[in-house]
Amino acid sequence: MAGFYFFLAIVSVMFTWAAIVQARRVYWLAPLYFLAAWLAGELALIHLIWQIGLTALLAFSGLLGEPLAQIGLGLFALSWLGLVYLHVQAMDSPRVLGLALRRGLGEGYRNEIPTERHKLLEDGISAGSWLKPFAMKRRGVRVHSHLAYGDAGDRNRLDIYHSDQPREGGFPVLLQVHGGGWMIGEKEQQALPLMYHLAERGWICVAINYRLSPKAAFPAHIVDVKKAIAWIRENIAEYGGNPDYIAITGGSAGGHLSSLAALTPNYAPFQPDFEDADTSIQAAVPFYGVYDFLDRDGIRPEMSMEKILADKVLQVSREENPELWEAGSPLTHVSDNAPPMFVVHGSHDTLVWVEEAQNFVAALEQASKEPVAYAELPGAQHAFEVFHSVRTDHTVHAVTEFLEWAHARWDRAD
Repeated sequence: MAGFYFFLAIVSVMFTWAAIVQARRVYWLAPLYFLAAWLAGELALIHLIWQIGLTALLAFSGLLGEPLAQIGLGLFALSWLGLVYLHVQAMDSPRVLGLALRRGLGEGYRNEIPTERHKLLEDGISAGSWLKPFAMKRRGVRVHSHLAYGDAGDRNRLDIYHSDQPREGGFPVLLQVHGGGWMIGEKEQQALPLMYHLAERGWICVAINYRLSPKAAFPAHIVDVKKAIAWIRENIAEYGGNPDYIAITGGSAGGHLSSLAALTPNYAPFQPDFEDADTSIQAAVPFYGVYDFLDRDGIRPEMSMEKILADKVLQVSREENPELWEAGSPLTHVSDNAPPMFVVHGSHDTLVWVEEAQNFVAALEQASKEPVAYAELPGAQHAFEVFHSVRTDHTVHAVTEFLEWAHARWDRAD
């Protein structure tokens, strides 16, 4: 038992260290490093609780007197200090998110949200939520599952989340696009905390599957996203939604696709056989997205995505079809036609480096006529908002504020 305790102490220190340190040039270790940092960073206090509980159990059993267990205790103590630091860092998220919204939208942005909607905004978080990270369902939220929006079978199906209480004027719509490197992923696996939170508060959330590589080559992925937007415009009123207001979000590959969809309204090359459909987007919240297939600023030369993009996703090299690589990059389409956007990225993202978001936001701020907010969350890893955590729940509240602000602004203009 002392040996097992010592082993767990080593693993715990390694996980905690991975979450604290911004180590990105880890090459083939990147997936393992990301997994360790992600679990430790988002579940810091939960790790602290079980580690202290295990130590107390060993102390009660009289096993902590063994030399190996005492070394393990010292290692665990280091882990505990790091986990407390990570928890405090996550608790600082509302300051970072609030500053991002005030800078992007203006100091008085909350005053633009109707008074009757203010009571639905939240500044604090519940420990009962982040202590149960995988408890997603919320009372009063209905889900319609596996509705077809295209002809690609299971990959063209969507789920609809909405409240059982109607909203005057219809529910504004949020379209969620899952991530997974354009090659894996399902509509039920990402952004559930955000979708259930919004659905409770009078939004309708639509989560989609789309065709994946290598079976399908880009631009099949964005074509499917556009098909989903067209389907929403034609059908969402049947579920109480307002087809005139569609916001979009997604993480990682979903961040890429959601930002690309937002920046290419009614773009014919991405709408084969449905060129006349209205695929405009009224607001966008991309999370930790890939914004430039070409990596034109040389952000990640040592850990390039070029090979996997060429072999699996686009299935053509940039030399063979530079136009496709260019068209598939959201950065290419940045213009004064962009909708209001709230870009969210973690400073410690191992898989998609934060400089990509910084460059994308800088281009948006220079070109767009609409407000741009950017939150760079200290210590956050890739996929941080997949389940409930301190950081996730604060981010969900900030995104809710942004979407309520964007919808209110649109409603007044309309």
